[in-house]
Amino acid sequence: MENLREALQAAIAAGEAVRGTTSPNPPVGAAILDREGRLVGTGATEPAGGPHAEVMALREAGDKAEGGTAVVTLEPCNHTGRTGPCSQALVDAGIEFVYYCHPDPDRNAEGGAAHLRQQGVGVERIDRDVDTLRPWLAAVRNNRPHVTLKFAQTLDGFTAALDGSSQWITGDLARRHVHRDRGRRDAIIVGTGTAIADDPSLTARDGQMELPDQPRRVVIGGRSLTGHARNLHRLGFEQYRGIPEALWQLWDTGARDVLVEGGAHLASGFVESGMVDAIQAYIAPTLLGQGRSVLSEALGLSLADAATFQLQNITRLGDDVLLELTRKD
Repeated sequence: MENLREALQAAIAAGEAVRGTTSPNPPVGAAILDREGRLVGTGATEPAGGPHAEVMALREAGDKAEGGTAVVTLEPCNHTGRTGPCSQALVDAGIEFVYYCHPDPDRNAEGGAAHLRQQGVGVERIDRDVDTLRPWLAAVRNNRPHVTLKFAQTLDGFTAALDGSSQWITGDLARRHVHRDRGRRDAIIVGTGTAIADDPSLTARDGQMELPDQPRRVVIGGRSLTGHARNLHRLGFEQYRGIPEALWQLWDTGARDVLVEGGAHLASGFVESGMVDAIQAYIAPTLLGQGRSVLSEALGLSLADAATFQLQNITRLGDDVLLELTRKD
């Protein structure tokens, strides 16, 4: 059991390391144990068109995979697309037992566990929710990108002062966390108001250096950015008139995990449309008394009209706190 736990942790870590680079494929991790239970290979999904996690782990394990065990964060696929089915690759390598965490919800790829059993391979599902896969799994179920709404606010719920100033509500550790998280997303979305007022770059950075994996930069709204948003014009961006068009086009071009960063009008539109799947709320130990809210308008007249979310994680970032929540179905 200890060897199995080690392999599972290695598989989860491998998948987490490639999040933001694999879409439209999921960021899967895999690990191989040899006959004696020793960890002999790990792998993760390569960018679209490249090998999947199981194949990468098998390559590292080589001949030591024969008679061994595979641990995978997602059910091995049973589909031939740009690559062959991972379920058959495991059979061909002589794997005798496969553990996996999440069933594959993709109708084109499901059935790997059944295929393995038909080939005489032992298969068992592990009761473990892999956070790295959550956005991709939700995206496949909803047939649209998974949407996370991100904002920083004071203790009393304001994202900016009355004069519009908002730099910086949160501290350095929180801002670093934001940039690391951006590097794991397929796209960052803002409204035209934010693009014009803030001239954002929407890049993922480590200090002054840009991270190697950059999200797509997306603006939603009908206003022209001509003469504005110099950074976006320099770096390149996509613009769509409304939320449904943006999400459809992003889905159709491979995006599965997107981050909405503002402003208040756009955030309200996403919440009212029921398309916010998760929230990242960075809370600073600051009181303003008055200011600008996360949303531009009320969702209703009573608590019965409120959008409700479930708390998943609390992370302390210096004096700030990050609350991570998911939609309550």
